[in-house]
Amino acid sequence: MPPPPPLVVLAAALLLAAAAAQEETCSGVAPAPPRRGAWVSLASVGGRGDGRTLNTAAFARAVARIERRRGARGGTLLYVPPGVWLTGPFNLTSHMTLFLARGAVIRATQLCAFVEQDTSNWPLVDPLPSYGRGRELPGGRYMSLIHGSGLQDVFITGENGTIDGQGSVWWDMWKKRTLPFTRPHLLELMYSTDVIISNLVFQDSPFWNIHPVYCSNVVVANVTVLAPHDSPNTDGIDPDSSSNVCIEDSYISTGDDLIAIKSGWDEYGIAFARPSSGITIRRITGSGPFAGFAIGSETSGGVENVLVEHLNLFSMGVGIHIKTNSGRGGFVRNITVSEVTLNGARYGLRISGDVGGHPDTSYNPNVLPAVDNVSIKNVWGQNIRQAGLIRGIRNSVFSRICLSNVKLYGSSSIGPWKCRAVSGGALDVQPSPCTELVSTSRTGFCAS
Repeated sequence: MPPPPPLVVLAAALLLAAAAAQEETCSGVAPAPPRRGAWVSLASVGGRGDGRTLNTAAFARAVARIERRRGARGGTLLYVPPGVWLTGPFNLTSHMTLFLARGAVIRATQLCAFVEQDTSNWPLVDPLPSYGRGRELPGGRYMSLIHGSGLQDVFITGENGTIDGQGSVWWDMWKKRTLPFTRPHLLELMYSTDVIISNLVFQDSPFWNIHPVYCSNVVVANVTVLAPHDSPNTDGIDPDSSSNVCIEDSYISTGDDLIAIKSGWDEYGIAFARPSSGITIRRITGSGPFAGFAIGSETSGGVENVLVEHLNLFSMGVGIHIKTNSGRGGFVRNITVSEVTLNGARYGLRISGDVGGHPDTSYNPNVLPAVDNVSIKNVWGQNIRQAGLIRGIRNSVFSRICLSNVKLYGSSSIGPWKCRAVSGGALDVQPSPCTELVSTSRTGFCAS
C-alpha cells in the first residue's frame, strides 16, 4: 500500500485542484468566512503547549470568554499556537473560529495506561435520539474530543494543524471487549448550521473522525484524515441526518469507510425521521479496508439527493457500498456516483440489503427499506477481485439501478456480477452485467 503523500505537498495540491475547479465547489453551501472582530489565544488563558500539561480547563476558559464577547463584531477567533496542547473533551460555541496554527497539535489525553477502564476524563453524553442507544453498547456514549450542539457560524480551520485522538487505547479496549460505553468521536457537531471544517489533519480517532449530525449547511474541505488500517470503526467523515453538506478536496486513509452517509438506526431513526439530503462529495483520494464511499448501514431516516464525483481510491475493501437491512425502513434514492478510479479492491461495487445489526430486539423486521434510482457511471478499476454484488430484498426489490460505462478488471480473472431482487439497466459494463440488469439503449433512465 503506498504511503500518503507529505501533508504540506498534499495540502498544496488540494488547494490547486480547488482553484482549478472553482465552478465545481460547494460555494453555494458554504457561508462566507467571517472577519472575526476579536481573538483569544489559548496561551493567554493559561494554556501550555508542552505536550504534558492538561489544557481542558484552558479550552473551557477560552470558550467562556468567547461567549461573554457575543457582542464582538463577527464573533471571536480562538488561536491555538504552535505546540502540543494536551486536553480532554471540550465544547465549542456559536460565532467562533477554532484556528490551529502551523505546528499546532490538539492532542487527546489518553486513558490511564494501567487501568484502561479509567475513563474519568471523558464525560458521558446521552445517546443520539435517532439511534436510541450508543452505537456500540447500550446506554450513553463518551463525548467527542471537540463537541458542540445547537451552534451557528462555526469554523474549525487552520494551517494544517493536527487534531490527534490518540485512539490506540480505545481500539485495544474494543478488541478486548472491555469498553463500558461507546467510544468518542474526534469531532461531533449536533443541531448546528453554517459550519466549515477545513485545512486540518485529523488522526487516530477513537471512533468515527468527523461526525456532523442533525446539521445543515456544512462544508468539509481540504482535510487529511488518518488512522491505521487495522483501527476499528475509524470512519473518516460521516454526515448523519444532515442536509446541504459538501465534502471535497480531501485525503482519507482510515480503518473503516472513508465517507459514510447515515440517518438513524431502525425504529429510532424511523421515529426521528430526519433524512440526509442534498449532499455533494467531490475530489476525494484515499485508501482503507472497507468502502471508499458508503451509504448506511444506518439509513432509517432516509438518504436522498446525493452527488459523488471524482474519487481516486486504492487498496480498498469495496469501492462503492450502499448498505441497508430488513427492519431499517427509510429510503435510499436519487444517488449519482461518477468519475471513479479504483486501483485494488475486493469488490468494485456492493448494494446490499442484508448488512448491519440492530440496536435491540424491538425493531420490526417487516419494515423494509426502499432503494431506488441509483446511478453508477464512468468507473474504471484495476486489480479488482469481484466486479460487484447487487442484492436487494425479496419483498423490496431495489429498482432503477443504473450501471453506465463501468469497466472493472482483475490481475488475472475477475469474479462476475452477482444480483438478486434488483431491476435496472446496464450500458457498456465490463465484465458483462448480470441478467437482472437489462443491457439495452432503450433503458431510458439509464441512458440519460
